[in-house]
Amino acid sequence: MPPTLNRRQMLARCSTGFGLLALAGLLPRQALGALRPPGPEFRPRAKNVIFCYMSGGVSHLDSFDPKPFLKKLAGQPMPVKVERTMFNNNGKVFPSPFEFRPAGASGIPISSLFPRIAASCADELAVIRSMTSKVNEHAQGNYFFHTGFPVMGYPSAGAWVNYGLGTENQNLPGFVVLQGGGAVAPHGGVGLFSNGFLPAQHQASIITADAPEPVANITPREGGSIQRGRLDLLRELDADFARQDPQVEAAVRNYETAFRMQAAVPELVDLRGESAATRKLYGVDDSHPQKAAYARQCLLARRLVERGVRFVELSCLSENGIGAGGPPNPWDQHGDLEKGHGAMANQVDQPIAALLVDLRQRGLLDETLVIWAGEFGRTPFSQGSNGRDHNPYGFSIWLAGGGVRGGTIYGETDELGYHVVDRVATVYDLWATVLHLLGMNHESLTYLSGGRNFRLTDVYGKVISEILA
Repeated sequence: MPPTLNRRQMLARCSTGFGLLALAGLLPRQALGALRPPGPEFRPRAKNVIFCYMSGGVSHLDSFDPKPFLKKLAGQPMPVKVERTMFNNNGKVFPSPFEFRPAGASGIPISSLFPRIAASCADELAVIRSMTSKVNEHAQGNYFFHTGFPVMGYPSAGAWVNYGLGTENQNLPGFVVLQGGGAVAPHGGVGLFSNGFLPAQHQASIITADAPEPVANITPREGGSIQRGRLDLLRELDADFARQDPQVEAAVRNYETAFRMQAAVPELVDLRGESAATRKLYGVDDSHPQKAAYARQCLLARRLVERGVRFVELSCLSENGIGAGGPPNPWDQHGDLEKGHGAMANQVDQPIAALLVDLRQRGLLDETLVIWAGEFGRTPFSQGSNGRDHNPYGFSIWLAGGGVRGGTIYGETDELGYHVVDRVATVYDLWATVLHLLGMNHESLTYLSGGRNFRLTDVYGKVISEILA
C-alpha cells in the first residue's frame, strides 16, 4: 500500500506543478520573488548589454565634455566654492591638455584621446553629460554604479538583467565578466558582480580571456558520462530539499551550467575562426600588451552576444602602474593626468570603436546596447600640479545601439564642468533606461528579500526618453 501524505507533504510536492499555478494566481506579482517568470514585459529594443566599465573615474573634461572657459582661467583659483574632495590637495583651474573637435555628421565634440571612436562611431553615441553620483570614493562608487547601493550585498545590474530576462543559451551563463592581461575587479572586488539576494545562477561568471583555463577547472577531470551520472544523482538526491529552498535549486542549476560550459567556453575563446581583417580591426595582435588584451575582451564580447549572453562586462587593465588606483582603478589619475589618460585611452579606443563597427556590420548593434562609463568624473581644478581629484557632481557617460538615438547629447554641466546645470541624471535613471530598452519596467522588476521588495533602481529612477530612438 503506498504511503499516505499529510497536508504539508502534499503541498510541498505540488509546489512546482499545478499548485504553483494556483499560488501564482493568489499572490501579487511583486511578492513572488524568485517565482517571477523571466522575459520582457513589452517589446524590447535591445536583447543584450555590453558594459565597458572605465574603472577609476574618467575625466569628462578630457573626453566628452569640452570646457573652453577653463583655458581663460588657467592657473587661477576656482571662482566658485570648492566642494570637499577625496584628498583636499586642491590646486588651480586646470584646462584640458587635449583638443576637442566635432565628430561625425552630428558634430559631437570628442577629444583627441579617442580618435577611432570619433572617426567611425560618433553618430552612434548618445552622450549623457549630466550624470551624477552620491559617493566620492572608488569602492562605494563602483558598488553604487553596479548595484544602486554604495555597499556590498546587493545584486549587480547584470544579475538583475539575467534574472529579469532569463538566458538564451543554456550552455553559457547569462552574465559574464571578461578579464585578461592581468585585469582585476575594480575596488570593491568580485562582490560588484554578485547576485546578492537573487538566486545564485544569476551571479557573474568571470572568464579570463587569455588564460590556459579561461574558467577555473573548465577542463573536465573525468569522462563526460561519469560527470553526467554524478549530476543526475545529485539532482535526484536534492530534489525534495530543492523544493523547500530555491537557493538549493539555483546551486544545482549552476552545476548543470558548469557542465555544459566545459564544451562551450573553449570554443568561445578560440579565435582561430576569426578573419585576419577582424583581428586587425580590434587590435588583437597589437604589440602593446594591454591594448591587445582589451581588444580580445571586446572581440569576445561580440562573440558572447552572438551566442545569446544577456550581459557582458569588460575590464580595463593597468598601464604599467599608471594611476593612483593601481590595477583595480587604472583611470584614477591624481597626478600626471595627460600621460595616464593618454595611455588608458590608447588601450581602449581602437577596440571599442572596432566593437561598435563590427556589431553594426553584422546587424547586431540594433539589438545590443553598449554602455561606456566610470564611477564618477574629475575636478576642473588640479590636484597638485597636473592631476585631477574625484568629481561626483557632474560627469559624462555614453550609450550606443540597442534603441538609443545616436548623435545626441543629453544634459549639461556648468561652464567649469563642475556641477550639472541642466537635466540631472542619476545611476537610477541610467538603469531604468537600460531596463526599458530591454523590455522591462524598472518599477516592476522586483525581488522580495527580508520582507521588502527590492529593485535595481531602489525607489528612484526615470527613463531618459530623450535619448531613445
